[in-house]
Amino acid sequence: MLHKNLGINENNHLTFCGYDTVELAKEYGTPVYVMDEDLIRENCRIYKTALERNFGKGSMPLYASKAFSCKKIYEIAKDEGLGCDVVSGGELYIAYKSGFDMNNVFFHGNNKTEKDIEFAMNCKLGYFVVDNNEELTEINKQAGERNIKQKILLRITPGIDPHTHKAIVTGSVDSKFGSAIETGQAMAIVKHALSFSNVELCGLHCHIGSQIFECEPFTDAAEIMIKFIKQIKDETGYETKILNLGGGMGVRYIEEDPIIDYGKNIDTIAEKIKAYASNNGITMPTILMEPGRSLVAAAGITLYTVGSVKEIPGFKKYVSIDGGMPDNPRYALYQSIYTCFLANKAGDKADYTCTVAGRCCESGDLIAENTKIANPVRGDILSVLCTGAYNYSMASNYNKLPRPPVVMVSKNKKYIAVAKESYEDLIRNDL
Repeated sequence: MLHKNLGINENNHLTFCGYDTVELAKEYGTPVYVMDEDLIRENCRIYKTALERNFGKGSMPLYASKAFSCKKIYEIAKDEGLGCDVVSGGELYIAYKSGFDMNNVFFHGNNKTEKDIEFAMNCKLGYFVVDNNEELTEINKQAGERNIKQKILLRITPGIDPHTHKAIVTGSVDSKFGSAIETGQAMAIVKHALSFSNVELCGLHCHIGSQIFECEPFTDAAEIMIKFIKQIKDETGYETKILNLGGGMGVRYIEEDPIIDYGKNIDTIAEKIKAYASNNGITMPTILMEPGRSLVAAAGITLYTVGSVKEIPGFKKYVSIDGGMPDNPRYALYQSIYTCFLANKAGDKADYTCTVAGRCCESGDLIAENTKIANPVRGDILSVLCTGAYNYSMASNYNKLPRPPVVMVSKNKKYIAVAKESYEDLIRNDL
């Protein structure tokens, strides 16, 4: 099986965290997101333990909440001793309402508005991750009006191409995010930040992309950032206290993807960072990382009910489900590959090649193409694996379809974390 929380029971049904997925579909209806709380917690502990083991207390993972954002996930991250990063006022609001410690919240984004900054300061935000000079100036202005000194990191682009999907590369020189070292803009914004009286420059941040399976892009980025820290020290006398290396470690969506030992990866990256710091004569900064996908992706599956099975002789076979791009737009956006199973025929031979299509009035509403499943009929339960990241968080009401519920499961309990939307919810804000 693709991940350890999956199995097949005596009824030939797919199991998830020990639960019969066919029974879950009956109990909660379809479509439904199902999340494995135990695996989320385990992944949190792997990152936290590895960072503390290598860099000591204070170094920690920050949950990248854009991957999956709801009150419960912030509660889990808080329980496990993580910080979190947010990328909008909405994510910040949910973290705040969940009781998250605002001292450990880092606010990202390349275009924070005046209202975003005001709201974050009202919430006593720990750190802004500052993207540009305009934002830096506004933060200093609003902090001055409050007579406070706001902590910040600066987002730096190290010029790394991690060979991932172009749409999720974020560390290259021409990225919309941050200030590039290569162009001199990074040093310029550092000096600008140091000149302000109402911001405290605490460190630097970089993020090179997503779905990266090798350690080398991370160690390459770390080397560039450490050398930049030395350059800053040499030119200004300021020495970075925090280095945030972002997220981006990959997850297995299909059997061909490699298995990653996240703890071992952090050990490898840490060994290099320590050597770079020593060789450059700088004090070892506190190291932060921002796992998102790697904490929650494999902890999620989505269950659907098969409606029609349409065969076009000599062309394609379509298996249509009762969800689609509104609850999972990633195939339409990135052609992201998924593993699909018929949950009620999990052990049957998967020799039916088809396109899994959604129910929207949209030709691009697809979940998978040329995927192999067992022979399908109307009423089968189709499961799409590894949907815990960027499915619920990117979901929409396209075609006015209500968003599915999120059901959390663990060895001891199952419960609804996010309720299913109703038709009434669709017009709640209409006037």
